[in-house]
Amino acid sequence: MIRILTLAAVAAALAAPAAHAQATASQATGAKAAVNDSLFAAAAALGGMSEVQISELGAQRATDPELKKFSQQMIADHTRMNGELTNLAAQKRIALPRTLDPRAQFCWQGLAGLSGEEFDRCYAKAQLVAHMDAVGTFEAESERGMDPEMKALAAKALPHIKEHLKMIKPIAQRYEGEQSRSPGAASETRGK
Repeated sequence: MIRILTLAAVAAALAAPAAHAQATASQATGAKAAVNDSLFAAAAALGGMSEVQISELGAQRATDPELKKFSQQMIADHTRMNGELTNLAAQKRIALPRTLDPRAQFCWQGLAGLSGEEFDRCYAKAQLVAHMDAVGTFEAESERGMDPEMKALAAKALPHIKEHLKMIKPIAQRYEGEQSRSPGAASETRGK
């Protein structure tokens, strides 16, 4: 149970900074302010690297056939998108991070310690949160980025990321529903 709560906290922490930054920027100006293309590129690169690594773990460990299929698609799609971002960033002379940030490393490490249905549940939740965050990031760049090519890259990737979110949402909800209906969940809730 502690692992699940830890992973849920990590997943929530991954989404919070982007949402807070977007809200703060809009509140400060009272309008939709432009976003920094270099920061977008760095955030997208970190998210993309994380997505591939976590999806590789999902492809290896998931017991749910839907999650295995989802993992394979995430590896293919995000590897392609990462390559496109890397090429554009090189043209623009934007340095991209080459290693995962500590939060993504911690999420991967937490998932690596799980197996079976517990892995599937936590992996699905982590994927849901990561894709919710990515949609917000790519929407902001596609709408308010300054560089036309970087905006176009974000706009091109956004429908794919939204489709990923659409795919993982019912899977994650199914696991959340199963967990709340399990006999252990009821006794844990009463014990609080």
